[in-house]
Amino acid sequence: MGRLDLAAAKRAYRTATEVGNRSEEARWANNVGDILKNEGEYVEALKWFRIDYDISVKYLPGKDLLPTCQSLGEIYLRLQDFEEALIYQKKHLQLAEENNDTVEKQRACTQLGRTYHEIFLKSEDDCDAIQSAKKYFKKAMELAQALKEKPPPGESGSFLEEYINAHNNIGMLDLDLDNPDAACKILMKGLKICDEEEVKEYDAIRSRLHHNLGNVYLELRSWKEAKEHIKMDIKICHQISHCQGEAKGYINLAELHNRTQNYGDALMCYGKASTLAKSMQDESALVEQIEHNIKIVKKAVKVMEEMREEERRLRKLSAEMADAKGTSEERKSMLQVHACLERLIEKSSIVFAWDKHLEYSKRKKKISAELCDKEKMSDAYLVVGESYQKLRKFRKSLKWVGRSYEGYKAISNFEGQALAKINIGDGLDCIGEWTQALKEFEKGYRIALKANLPSVQLSALEHMHYSHMIRFGNAKEARELKEKIQNLESEHGERAEYGTEDECSETDSEGHGNISNDRPNACSSPDLQTSNSPESESLADLDETNDDVPLISFLQPGRRLSKRKQFSGKQDVEPDQAKKDFSAPADSQQTVSGRKRIRVILSDDESETEYELGCPRGSFHKVTSQRKEVSDESMYFDGAVNCTDNPAIQDHVEEGSCSFTSLRPTKVAPDANNCRPLTNTIAVEPTGCGIKGSQCEAGESNSTQCKHGSALVNFHTYSKTDDQKIQIEIENVHMAFDSCSGNDESVKVELTCLYYLQLPDDEKSKGLLPIIHHLEYGGRVLKPSDLYEVLSGSSENVVIEASVSGWVHKRLMKLYMDCCQNLSEKPSIKLLKKLYISEVEDDISVSECELQDVSAAPLLRALDVHNTVAMLDLSHNMLGNGTMEKLKQLFASSNQMYGALTLDLHCNRFGPTALFQICECPVLFTRLEVLNVSSNRLTDACGSYLSTILKNCRALYSLNVEHCSLTSRTIQKIADALDPESGLSQLYIGYNNPISGSAIQNLLAKIATLSSFTELSMNGIKLSSQVVSSLSALVKTPSLSKLLVGSSGIGTDGAIKITESLCYQKEETVKLDLSCCGLASPFFLKLIQDVTLTSCILELNVGGTLITEEGVSALGMLLANPCSNIKVLVLNKCHLKLSGILCIIQALSDNKNLEELNISENAKMDETLFGEPVSGSSEMEQKEHGTCESITVMDKTHSEHCQNPDKEQELCEANMECDDLEVADSEDEQIEEQTATSSSLSLPRKNHIIKELSTALAVANQLQILDLSHNGLSVEALEALYMAWSSSESRTGIAQRHVKDEIVHFYVERKLCCGVKPCCRKD
Repeated sequence: MGRLDLAAAKRAYRTATEVGNRSEEARWANNVGDILKNEGEYVEALKWFRIDYDISVKYLPGKDLLPTCQSLGEIYLRLQDFEEALIYQKKHLQLAEENNDTVEKQRACTQLGRTYHEIFLKSEDDCDAIQSAKKYFKKAMELAQALKEKPPPGESGSFLEEYINAHNNIGMLDLDLDNPDAACKILMKGLKICDEEEVKEYDAIRSRLHHNLGNVYLELRSWKEAKEHIKMDIKICHQISHCQGEAKGYINLAELHNRTQNYGDALMCYGKASTLAKSMQDESALVEQIEHNIKIVKKAVKVMEEMREEERRLRKLSAEMADAKGTSEERKSMLQVHACLERLIEKSSIVFAWDKHLEYSKRKKKISAELCDKEKMSDAYLVVGESYQKLRKFRKSLKWVGRSYEGYKAISNFEGQALAKINIGDGLDCIGEWTQALKEFEKGYRIALKANLPSVQLSALEHMHYSHMIRFGNAKEARELKEKIQNLESEHGERAEYGTEDECSETDSEGHGNISNDRPNACSSPDLQTSNSPESESLADLDETNDDVPLISFLQPGRRLSKRKQFSGKQDVEPDQAKKDFSAPADSQQTVSGRKRIRVILSDDESETEYELGCPRGSFHKVTSQRKEVSDESMYFDGAVNCTDNPAIQDHVEEGSCSFTSLRPTKVAPDANNCRPLTNTIAVEPTGCGIKGSQCEAGESNSTQCKHGSALVNFHTYSKTDDQKIQIEIENVHMAFDSCSGNDESVKVELTCLYYLQLPDDEKSKGLLPIIHHLEYGGRVLKPSDLYEVLSGSSENVVIEASVSGWVHKRLMKLYMDCCQNLSEKPSIKLLKKLYISEVEDDISVSECELQDVSAAPLLRALDVHNTVAMLDLSHNMLGNGTMEKLKQLFASSNQMYGALTLDLHCNRFGPTALFQICECPVLFTRLEVLNVSSNRLTDACGSYLSTILKNCRALYSLNVEHCSLTSRTIQKIADALDPESGLSQLYIGYNNPISGSAIQNLLAKIATLSSFTELSMNGIKLSSQVVSSLSALVKTPSLSKLLVGSSGIGTDGAIKITESLCYQKEETVKLDLSCCGLASPFFLKLIQDVTLTSCILELNVGGTLITEEGVSALGMLLANPCSNIKVLVLNKCHLKLSGILCIIQALSDNKNLEELNISENAKMDETLFGEPVSGSSEMEQKEHGTCESITVMDKTHSEHCQNPDKEQELCEANMECDDLEVADSEDEQIEEQTATSSSLSLPRKNHIIKELSTALAVANQLQILDLSHNGLSVEALEALYMAWSSSESRTGIAQRHVKDEIVHFYVERKLCCGVKPCCRKD
């Protein structure tokens, strides 16, 4: 009806009033109210309905009150005044029953059902309301069916509309009770009735069914069907001029686009809905909700942009991780990838990209497996389970969550077990196994109660409450549980605030995971907690410290929405008028907090610090005692953050750090008054020179590139100025910064640590260290590499001003300094530097710090106070058994009873009794996963200890005892200790002699019984033909992916046999070391003949092999084969000559996989090309190419390390001269002929080869590291080759070189060409 109809109705009302016709007066007043109601003018409509009611009560019989009671109940419902609505609706039902009016009873029951349904949606836990809604909707359906089958006398209608509307109402209720399949079934039945009864195409009845079917299919993620029904709803509403219905249809369509990340279409649909809603008088709530949803979608657009940026970062980090294989940077790279995946998982959940969520979750699972962290694996399983649940693949979800539970159970993680049980209950609930689901919730509650985990208890109680209230209708139990929840919430007040201030958002009705330190069942959409402020880099600030945060802290129990507060839901209106009501509360969007749906407010003014991300405001510090402290990360991967007066930050500065709650480096200013907003300026760049510097000095790096004395600088004064600068007065004595002239960041680290050493005790006790951005001297910015020149050129003390981009709290450094003072031990500058650049304070890497038992004592005492250690690297020091005894005491006294532990003790002075300390420490039986004691003289006296460790340390999966002077006796004891239940997957026993064939065979037989064995190293152990046969049988195991048998003397036949077996039916690529094994051409020919071998090998080391021209040709064909997957190829000391090197490089023009090639020591010095050989005084040292300064200065120690082969290479050369190199006589003759020919190459011929080599190198685009060391190349030749290297399209701007004496490394940025000892390399 339009305004003309309204005017006519009002005239009719005035006429009836004038003539005193009370019946007509009431009827026309009701008619005017109805017109106003349909136009959205509810307040004005209420006035007219009150006029109708007053007249009817005073002057008309009781039966005439029926329509006015119905109208008042309807209008009060639309105005959300449920109390008043129920008064008139119940009176309506009472009057209908008194008058035995079945038609009015059906209408009254329908209205009562709708009102109770709305009360349920509003209260979220009103068990009586939901039971009443079910009762009245069911009664309305029965009455409608009775009326349809047998209409009352005198009624002309068929009551078809009421019958269909009853289907619609029950379907909508099923949807809100998390039964979308049942809802779909009954709504489709309603639509089928419409078709059977030939209801016209553009009828309001169909509109309501299509609308709710659209919602159902949204929940079922059937996007195509949802779109069809929503569009049909919009079309019908437009045809019948139902403005409100059309607006709601566009809201649903926008929601569909939002869930499928089509934000442009979503905003367009919301725009149309807004225009329609604004055309109605009293639909302000609808308008506000649409505007709210538009804001959410706009923020989702920003999150998607962040997500794309994060994906680019992931690709970059993944490439760096792959390149870091076998280097000291490997773990750091893996942790960065893990943290990046964490952020992508979070962002994908916020924008409901569950397919992406699953993809990242599975990658997280894979990287967690590579990190060998059982807790991370369990966390990853939980996240994968969540992905499948959101994708409605409930059986798969249950499988993954079940794995998660088993993982948590294995490490006695009660919080994880409880959350997994809750998620298992969720999955069972989704597939209709409600009784079993309730049992799982109860189990989760009992575990949480036992472990005293209040937040998990709340989550479990909410799930139990949900089951009793929604699934079983047990009002008594539901009320009791609600009382328990309220009591627990009052004891732990953060929960209440969690449900109000940090309300969750959608323009979606799905819940999703979030990050919360204390609440495992936290608000799903973190306030688009992902929104970035200039001071807070979104969730990007989680990086490596997340390595130590149990992901259960970041997860809700993966529960879908318990109740759909569906703003755009449609119900039937008063059946006699067939109008759609404004059935929704003011918020259409909802998500889950526990079992509750609450609206997410995406507050623009709610800037979160790194501490607040994912946390309920005011509740951050209310976590369990295990999680009180925030650990620090290296500043190498972050800019400084804004220092605000945040009590959470201040609390945690005092409390220190712990592995369980770390978010990012806790960068805080030492004085809040000095704090000012800082941008995301990167304090130390993670690329280019910066990363090389960090790699050089990183805790796991064993580089000796940058050596410093322990007393280089005397600091007289320091000051903290208002603009975040510190002044350092340096006394010009014993400076050695020139040793790191190519590494600016190392100088900054050195200055930072020395600055900290000289602080007063009260300042030092705070544990705050500056992040130096740049140095200034004399009003100009000073490069750290130029500092030595300034100092050497001045006869007086020099005042350097350092610009500070932020402050980082390093708790472990503080503890170490305190312990040094207590023990009167001089602090080690090397150790301080390692601690400063440490990314995760629970991963302690103090390799190459010249530590002895006495000097290590302060560190061990500090670790005892620190109390949490996940990885301890003490390699390349001078530690003895006394340190091992202290380590035993440290772990025995720790309250950290579970969690992965890595002990790297290689290259020290430990004796056999050092392992006895491990046997005497029960804590290590459950925690120890990686043990590296290689290059310690353990001898056979350690055999019984190793046996005990293997039997008792059931978590141990990696054992390295290479270079330990072991013999057959110890190897036999290791074999005897293994059983099928052992978790050992990596074993390194190389370079131990003598070891008999029978001992090796017995060991291989035991290894074959292990279910997940992956890596075996027997380098340097001579293997007989019988052992080769046994080894060939073992390596067919599907899980085995890495085999190192270099210098084993197996010959060509043995190598072919082992390689074929290793690649047998392997789905994944393998790594194979056959260096110095006496290989001949048939081996390389076999590689190109067998496609299985070609595609299966990822890394191949055949260094120390006499490769003939035929072998070189075969290698060239192998590399040119598109099926080849070789990524790393080592061909050092293979007598390739220049022609062979050229053949190999030329074969790389179309190769898409090879990234690292080592062809060092393949050309003789007498092949020097057009000039003198390169030397240390060459001008090439001074030249720079690309965007970053080359590493051109290596200290003496490192130069010697790079030039002189280690023990392994010495063994290779020895083996090359051994009789057991199985090279045919004819091939020996060919080699001699080739050597003579090569030696007689003319100078023009050599020049031509270099030109061809340059041309080939320029098109080898995939190559990232090339080792040409010790090939006698001249300066001119190297310059030509480097120009070719730099000119490649894939290396433009990032090409680097390291040339020193005979060392020649070409590489690209972010790659570490050298500096990591072979024994420290990690895959």
